[in-house]
Amino acid sequence: MSTSRTDAAAQARRQATQEMLERLQTALAAAARDHTPVTIAALARTARVSCTFLYQNQQARDLIEQATCASRPHPAVSNSGRRAQPAWKERALNAEDALTQAQREIRTQRTHIAELLGKIRNLEHDLPEGSLQRIVTKNTTLKQHVRQLTQDNQQIQERLTSARQNNRFMDKRIADLEAQLAPYLTNPTPRP
Repeated sequence: MSTSRTDAAAQARRQATQEMLERLQTALAAAARDHTPVTIAALARTARVSCTFLYQNQQARDLIEQATCASRPHPAVSNSGRRAQPAWKERALNAEDALTQAQREIRTQRTHIAELLGKIRNLEHDLPEGSLQRIVTKNTTLKQHVRQLTQDNQQIQERLTSARQNNRFMDKRIADLEAQLAPYLTNPTPRP
């Protein structure tokens, strides 16, 4: 039974790989048709596959190499140089894309931070003079009050726990006394 599961898993993996390769071929055809440069990042987005798949799968690398050779023939470059050069170019382009995206994200975050700082300044500006000191003082007083209430609550909890323990002890003591009195209550002694 486990062999059939293994075979089914392997077949599903082969099928998924074949589907990814077909999507890659479609993306390469579209890039050739539109005369867009072939980069790993762009192919990964268009074909909905990971960059790791494109780098690690031999068939995918062969398809990409064929597409880059067909789109940009370099007769002066040797075969080994042609193979190494596109990989470095693609990685550099991927790094540039990532850098551009990171810079865009940083600009967005800086804008957001500036807006929030502006709102804080506006709130501080709207406060009357001396109110900030009054608010800080009141906040300190409230924190001390909260600490005191927390300590009081803890003491009351400890007293409650002690009272419950005493109550349990008394209940047990009453039960013991009732057990001792039970024979006398069930068998009344005759009166003389």
